[in-house]
Amino acid sequence: QVQLVESGGGLVQAGGSLRLSCAASGGTFSTLAMGWFRQGSGKEREFVAAISRGGSSTYYSDSVKGRFTISRDNAKNTVTLQMNSLKPEDTAVYYCAANGKSNYRITSAYNYWGQGTQVTVSS
Repeated sequence: QVQLVESGGGLVQAGGSLRLSCAASGGTFSTLAMGWFRQGSGKEREFVAAISRGGSSTYYSDSVKGRFTISRDNAKNTVTLQMNSLKPEDTAVYYCAANGKSNYRITSAYNYWGQGTQVTVSS
């Protein structure tokens, strides 16, 4: 069983930056494709970014491409989402997900989820 714990959320002004981290335990981290999703109030959970097991491939939603960067450190069992040029529409609870298979962009591709961390971007 894989446990995921997100950290780094908070309140930031538009144009600012935040760095989210996800610490994984209970599994072999290097065998897990990892993803970040977000869910705004009253909205469905949506894909943000994903990274392959070795970190050589990354994937982004069109809404964050060029502003967010996903990375991983397999020695530290962590995955990070660097978020720059934040916009009010980025406000959401951000979730880390593990063990992505096939289509990394859909929630059903992942077996494990963290509890989420709130990101609020003020205008």
